[in-house]
Amino acid sequence: IRGDRVQIVEGIIEPVSPTWDHERAAKLVRRQIERRVDELGCVEGSGNLDLPGSSNWYVPDIAVVPEDLAKGGSALLPDQTLLIVEVTSESNAETDRVVKRRRYAEYGAPLYLLVDRIDRSITLFSEPQKLGYTRVEGPYPFGAVVRLPLPFELDIDTSGLV
Repeated sequence: IRGDRVQIVEGIIEPVSPTWDHERAAKLVRRQIERRVDELGCVEGSGNLDLPGSSNWYVPDIAVVPEDLAKGGSALLPDQTLLIVEVTSESNAETDRVVKRRRYAEYGAPLYLLVDRIDRSITLFSEPQKLGYTRVEGPYPFGAVVRLPLPFELDIDTSGLV
């Protein structure tokens, strides 16, 4: 749809139009990772992710990718990211919790951080395999501190989400 931000989830075109509270939650995470992202020579944003061989084209709330890959201007693959962050919305929480979690693991995204505004929790998924992530940390209630592993080695303080 020309001029609108959309993603394709399991063959269904979905508009991407987050609420201000959704944006506030994403900003809280973004602010805490920015310095480390710069140190790693990466950029964070909400660029397109392609999942070849499937009927999916995602626009994550935050993806961290190496700066040299970001210069190309085209969609990247989940395994080219260092971190993907999704913030749930009431309209698509199950997509972020189930479908995207499964697909990000299948396509090799090393770290998936789920900020669940409906359940008021944060969960870190890592060690991706074809059938899903093999390591899950959380869900932790909003207000907790969640440690991002290498290459980030930093804490995400979720007290601003309470």
